[in-house]
Amino acid sequence: MTSAPHQRHSAEQLCSTGRRLYEQALRQGYLPIEVTEAAPCLINLGLLRPSADSLSRLEPVAPVVALHRLLRASEEQIARERRREARLTETFDPLLRLGGYPEATDASHLRTLSGTEQINGAITEAMAQASREVLTIQPRTGLTGRRGEESDAIALVRDQDVLDRGARVRTLYPHTLRHFPSIAARHERLVGDIEARSLDEVTDRMILIDAAVAFIPVDPDGTVALEIRHPAIARHLATTFDRLWRLATPMYPEAVPPPSPNGITPRQRAIAALLTEGHTDAVIADRLGMNIRTARVHIAKLAATLGSQSRAQLGYLIGQSGILDQER
Repeated sequence: MTSAPHQRHSAEQLCSTGRRLYEQALRQGYLPIEVTEAAPCLINLGLLRPSADSLSRLEPVAPVVALHRLLRASEEQIARERRREARLTETFDPLLRLGGYPEATDASHLRTLSGTEQINGAITEAMAQASREVLTIQPRTGLTGRRGEESDAIALVRDQDVLDRGARVRTLYPHTLRHFPSIAARHERLVGDIEARSLDEVTDRMILIDAAVAFIPVDPDGTVALEIRHPAIARHLATTFDRLWRLATPMYPEAVPPPSPNGITPRQRAIAALLTEGHTDAVIADRLGMNIRTARVHIAKLAATLGSQSRAQLGYLIGQSGILDQER
């Protein structure tokens, strides 16, 4: 009685025969080449390789090496798909903007921008039409991509042009940036109706122009962005910004020093809230816009203030102290 033919499958669905033979190869260091005929997937997926000592044997590739190779192939495939999406969007965007096709109307409200140059160009073009108000959320320094200095310089010119036309500019920053010299210098160089406030946490980067067109990032490094011209989405973003603005602390033109009751600063109170939710130091640092070393310094100060000797005790003491019940 012959066995059922081997069915092709992906790496994440390794067949039972392949798994059994791979485990056997890992235990004894090799497999006779004829045994692998029952599971050709082991060779196709790079889990076995020819032995240097014998042509009749196959040696197992270490699982960590095989996993890294397969993950890298997956990442490359994702990168290819993203490039394909960008090319398709660039090709079809002019067609979607043609009139006479109702199904194209909604699609034209969204446009994918790829690369710092294209993103800056689209923002500059939209800002040139701004007449009422520009709202921005800046979780970090630098507006787009990795070339922060160039982007900041472009943004400075854009903002001043908007202010010269009599429009208003409002910006939300995280508290960690309120004392950055570059932030203060930037606002001092601008002349007009400009304000800035800060929060413990802000959303990801956003630019909203005249409550009509918005720009938000698509990827973490800011090299791909989405241009949004859908009226409902733009109104929603404007409403969200206004609600965050009312909760924020004035930063420019007049910074208001936050109170520190019981020796606990607002920064430490924000960290305490995230600690009680069980977040790691890395997550806390990312959400509050600081590096992990600074976050750990604040955690240590908080622990010293509350008299904590361990991470578990710190969470308990935070709950007992009532500091999370205090308003900033």
